[in-house]
Amino acid sequence: MSEGTPAAPWWQRGVIYQVYPRSFADSDGDGIGDLAGIESRLDHIASLGVDAIWLSPIFPSPMADFGYDVADYTGIEPMFGDLAAFGRLLAAVHARGLKLLLDFVPNHSSTQHPWFVESRSSRDNPKRDWYIWRDPASDGGPPNNWISDMGGPAWEFDPATGQYYLHTFLKEQADLNWRNPAVAQAMTDVMRFWLDRGVDGFRIDVLWHIVKAEGLPDNPANPDWREGMAEKLRLLQHHSTDQPEAHAHTRAMRQLADDYGETLLVGEIFLPRDRLMRWYGTAAEPGVHLPFNFELIENRWDRDTLAKLIADYDAAIPAHGWPNWVIGSHDAPRIAARIGEAQARVAAMLLLTLRGTPTLYQGDEIGIGTVHIPPDRIRDPQDLRQPGMGLGRDRSRTPMPWDASPNAGFSSAEPWLPLHPDWRTRNVAAQDGDPQSMLTLYRRLLAARRNSPALSLGTLTMRDAPPNVLAFERCHGEQRIFVALNLADEPREISRPGATGAILVATGDRSAFDGRIEANEGFVVELNN
Repeated sequence: MSEGTPAAPWWQRGVIYQVYPRSFADSDGDGIGDLAGIESRLDHIASLGVDAIWLSPIFPSPMADFGYDVADYTGIEPMFGDLAAFGRLLAAVHARGLKLLLDFVPNHSSTQHPWFVESRSSRDNPKRDWYIWRDPASDGGPPNNWISDMGGPAWEFDPATGQYYLHTFLKEQADLNWRNPAVAQAMTDVMRFWLDRGVDGFRIDVLWHIVKAEGLPDNPANPDWREGMAEKLRLLQHHSTDQPEAHAHTRAMRQLADDYGETLLVGEIFLPRDRLMRWYGTAAEPGVHLPFNFELIENRWDRDTLAKLIADYDAAIPAHGWPNWVIGSHDAPRIAARIGEAQARVAAMLLLTLRGTPTLYQGDEIGIGTVHIPPDRIRDPQDLRQPGMGLGRDRSRTPMPWDASPNAGFSSAEPWLPLHPDWRTRNVAAQDGDPQSMLTLYRRLLAARRNSPALSLGTLTMRDAPPNVLAFERCHGEQRIFVALNLADEPREISRPGATGAILVATGDRSAFDGRIEANEGFVVELNN
């Protein structure tokens, strides 16, 4: 892969920050975040040094799955605001030199969406084929053996018309039929609606699900499934996901995005690496710009695992493609809860020094860790449907703590989810002026990345290092940067010829490279040529 150039698009040089609107900031005292709340806290996001904000869904929704059940693709959920509030937020984002990405949910709509209401009204309704309806099996049961990602059958029987409809997730989320050209056109119109209003791109939810195999055959059993694993893993989703026909739709989305300039498309796609790479498309017929790479979330946190996956992933990127990385999201456990606060600092350095576009998740910049959600406060339908399996996502969606005032400055009312236990000391205000805080570390890393062509656009080469130390170089033109990360809880001796001795950024309190790396430490050093 050749090095980038100064003319690289903003999203190659840039960093994305994910905002979960329900939990960022509440302006109207109902305990739920909203658009005006986000607008009021934009200076925090801008002060980090990121380039774009991705908003989780803000469209009208019954909230069966907290916005991922969309009832109107071209409106704003009233609890968040209205189109005028969105316009003010977008203008405020752009005024700070930032971009705004929306969460686009094309695989399914709410069963309360007018399209589905029409589709459900009769078998001969013109919108019947906008969704996936099938007759019962010979025994009267579901048409095939597909399992919902939320557990249970992926089919819901509709007594009024005597057929089942498909729902990959909750029964309140009916799958759209992307084999119907009218559906593809309607979704194109949705994207154009928001692009015309000035949004800068989309994160596309469960993109690899949007087309199902012709005939809807049974999925094969998973020979590796064991008791205690999620129910959906009983089957291999060979026929319900990742169909070849989906790529034509992705190419059409990309063509539309390109018509609007440097508009970014990020695809949520959970697939093995070789299949993930296909979603880049080809140089002649490109797909999404960034098929989301979840490998840092999905794999063990040890040097050998990380070194191999980083090298292999980087090598697999097609020549026309660009890497991306993420360590946290609204679906994944908090990185500090998973590997501890000391290593979360190392993870921040890794994320922001790798080749490719990083995505940060709100709250990780202050190191929010484990949050225990009492049974009576659980809101996540995935956790409620499959309790005790560790699938709950509430733990990553708790409110952003701004200060030590009541309710952490998030709201004047009790927040919709409980705060993390140490919010009185772990909040933005407490870390803002602390030179050793996680927040300060993130700001220093983002500044170093912005000011260094090697870190933002350069090549990556893995380097030999002592056990449990991950080391690599980033190079661009004549600039060479050395990154060393100690994943162990004991110090190591490490040397790198050409190191100037001046550390650009360190996870701890030191400024000079002396051939030693402390336990749970990471540092970035510029090399002499």
